[in-house]
Amino acid sequence: MPPKSQRRTAAATAVQEMEDKRTNNGGTGSPKKSKELTAERHKDKESDFLTLCRKLKVTDEVCDRAWRIWETVLASGDIVPDTNVKHWGVCLFIAGTDLNTMTFTFSELQKNINVNVAYFFNLLKKTDVNMDIVSTKVNTAVSRLENKYDVHLALYQRFERTCTKIYMEAPDVQENLDTDSKSIIRSCWILFLLAKGKVLQMEDDLVISFQLLLCVLEYFIKLSPPALLKGPFKAAVNGLNQPTQTRTSRRNQGRNARPAPKPAETDLRVMEALCKENECNVDEVKNVYLTSFMPFLDSSGLSGSQGIPEVEVFSKQYEELYLKNKDIDARLFLDNDETLQPAKIDMLELERTPRKNHFEEEIVGIPPQTPVRAAMNSIQQLKVILNSASDKPSENLKRYFSNCTVNPSEDVAQRVECLGRAFSDRFALAVGQGCTEIGSQRFTLGIRLYYRVMESMVKSEEERLSVQNFSKLLNNNAFHTSLLACALEVVTATYGWSPFKSGSTSETDLSFPWILDVFELRAFDFYKVIESFIKVEPSLKRDMIKHLERCEHRIMESIAWRSDSALFELLKQSKEQEGHVDHAEPPSTLNLPLQHNHTAADLYLSPVRSSWKKASSINGSVPQTADNQTAPSAQSQQPPPKTQKSTSLSLFYKKVYRLAYMRLDMLCSHLLKGQPELEPIIWTLFQHTLQNEYELMRDRHLDQIMMSAMYAICKVKNVDLRFKTIVTAYKNLPNTNQETFKRVLIREGQYDSIIVFYNLVFMQKLKTNILQYASTRPPTLSPIPHIPCSPYKFPNSPLKVPGSNNIYISPMMSPTKMTPRTRILVSIGESFGSSEKFHKINQMVSSSERTLKRGLDMSSAPKPLKRLRFDTEGQDEADSSKPTGESKFQQKLAEMTSTRTRMQEQKLKDVADALKRDEK
Repeated sequence: MPPKSQRRTAAATAVQEMEDKRTNNGGTGSPKKSKELTAERHKDKESDFLTLCRKLKVTDEVCDRAWRIWETVLASGDIVPDTNVKHWGVCLFIAGTDLNTMTFTFSELQKNINVNVAYFFNLLKKTDVNMDIVSTKVNTAVSRLENKYDVHLALYQRFERTCTKIYMEAPDVQENLDTDSKSIIRSCWILFLLAKGKVLQMEDDLVISFQLLLCVLEYFIKLSPPALLKGPFKAAVNGLNQPTQTRTSRRNQGRNARPAPKPAETDLRVMEALCKENECNVDEVKNVYLTSFMPFLDSSGLSGSQGIPEVEVFSKQYEELYLKNKDIDARLFLDNDETLQPAKIDMLELERTPRKNHFEEEIVGIPPQTPVRAAMNSIQQLKVILNSASDKPSENLKRYFSNCTVNPSEDVAQRVECLGRAFSDRFALAVGQGCTEIGSQRFTLGIRLYYRVMESMVKSEEERLSVQNFSKLLNNNAFHTSLLACALEVVTATYGWSPFKSGSTSETDLSFPWILDVFELRAFDFYKVIESFIKVEPSLKRDMIKHLERCEHRIMESIAWRSDSALFELLKQSKEQEGHVDHAEPPSTLNLPLQHNHTAADLYLSPVRSSWKKASSINGSVPQTADNQTAPSAQSQQPPPKTQKSTSLSLFYKKVYRLAYMRLDMLCSHLLKGQPELEPIIWTLFQHTLQNEYELMRDRHLDQIMMSAMYAICKVKNVDLRFKTIVTAYKNLPNTNQETFKRVLIREGQYDSIIVFYNLVFMQKLKTNILQYASTRPPTLSPIPHIPCSPYKFPNSPLKVPGSNNIYISPMMSPTKMTPRTRILVSIGESFGSSEKFHKINQMVSSSERTLKRGLDMSSAPKPLKRLRFDTEGQDEADSSKPTGESKFQQKLAEMTSTRTRMQEQKLKDVADALKRDEK
């Protein structure tokens, strides 16, 4: 074994070796025309800056660009003394990335300016003083570096802890050994880095990387002397001693040895011990071993090795990958290099923070949530849920299929098979070509969840509608593809869970909306299934519910507004109905709570479902099926034909309005605390744009319109608020991206900043409307939307009832779904009898609520209320034309309704702040 000083020198001199390679080869990506800086060209620059540039072998172009960035930063006056060199390094990184002439690696840059990873990234963010220095290209590169560093750090920390449980520092019995545990550990880590770089296309995948690390550990444990091993690993290797001795005595036949391990039970002992120690699934690790690690060993000539491989050979191979990628030299973890050390405070918090249990779950002791353990726990929870599920339709689901007018069984099976191939192929393309089987395993989990949720949805519809024929829904291709995509998004997000980003899924090549691209699924179709999916699957954890809600928000913010979206066609149809303009959702409904009982079936069959034109051609009774359950039961009593709005479009706009106002309210709380009267005016312009000038949203982001509306109103109201101030505050909002204000569509194929968009597009389109707010007769203000808690019910802390001392409201934990159809909820002074009494109650509630609405919004005509669905199908509008004559009862209901409304408004106001904190 080489002395400790020699081993440390081997890693510490990596930077010098890279210098020599670049001197000989010119460096990857560096232009040959400019190897040395031109002294005359850079005489206006500081000598220390030029010294750093020469050390990093940068070109004249990068040097000039970095110096201009430095001058911009220096003019801001925010430079801390004695940090010039560090700032210069950041400027050189930005310039090299933008110009695609990176002549140095990230680790080499850190060494030369003496900063660790966290310090460098924080300094880079502070450098962007005018929001125009750090481009989206640089942001993308930084995000990749951060993710890769986080993954490497988490893996190395787990690797260190695992090795302490495998290897002894010194053997109990003195033997003549050719190696020791430290050299084995060093070789193991470097071979893992090489395998990871060659096997995985997506190197920031924590789960597959960790499974590959276990494969490498298993390989080295089998080759290690038993005297160096502890406990179960020593026992596992002893079970393999005989075949090992046989192979050792025939070294010359090593080339003819089988590249894959024998399928004998003893071959899995070491792997099983490793998986048990790390709470990892054996089958998944074995799959990575067979499909990825064994081919790597074959290609590296290591499959027949009978001893510990020489570290120098594959260290040089890894160095070639590292020089090519220009990123982090993860070998430096072995030397506890300062450039790769995490912040100590963050690590202490990570080790001391246990995972919180929901109050309905059994309280169990959970070890500290390191990143790897958190990922393994999330995966284990998902598998426990799906262990009892099948990857084939259940007998109940088959019964629903057979009840359909057209049995969808064959189409469902063919669709699953086709989409399964597409998923596995695209998964392998994103992660690594040897990972097709891993993709198939995850697709199988998604299929189980798909059938499970589908059965729950259909069963819920059966209970709601008292019908069993769901032919149109179950033969709807968009519904099935969306449902399967949602199930796979849950699986993919679970495996991609990232504890590094405050409990969010990390941005990887598999991140949403990747699944939409794989299935060629329109985002507007996908949005229709999300809410129903969450409501019928009670086993989803809070984190995953919030992830799906975030997917829905991303669709409403931008994805659904892409040019090829079905949304624009629906909006066009909505405006062309009966030859007059018809808004997708009238603003008069904004100040009403977002309450609806629409399911996925309603949204996917809308607006075909309950079409008046279609219903008017039907004579006699209407069959009770899920496809026409809302059709009128007595055609002669219906009002004149009227084109029905799209339920999916109406609900989409309701949610968009509420999301838009919630974002605006948060931004105003940062910027306009002293001018609260401006928020409703800004909202009016914002809402007007979404409703009447929705073409401005095409291929753009909701927040771009929001910031433009805020700037416009402040401009006409003579409030000094600059775009720089707006985007600075915007960056502090949750779930924001700098690309939103740095890269805005101006015209086809041309992008620029939010300021250019405002001047050339937004202002030109809305100039007349904007100037009206400066006149003495401004437009009528739009109603302020209710901002409710998330519509998705997940365990939460009990909420205190406003105005009470000791009364709290908690979610009902019973799995029984109480609906007006299945439960009698209230009885006032008399027992319920025939259905006529239900009709009377509906009429009274409708009348009293209508009066209340007029008082709340005098500027808009009241909209008929939804009828409670007790026994009459197909009648969504309440009929209040008949007088009831029961004035006392009506008065009592009106009082109760008024009191209930006040309590709801107060409660919504109280939880609004909690919602904002929760989203952060």
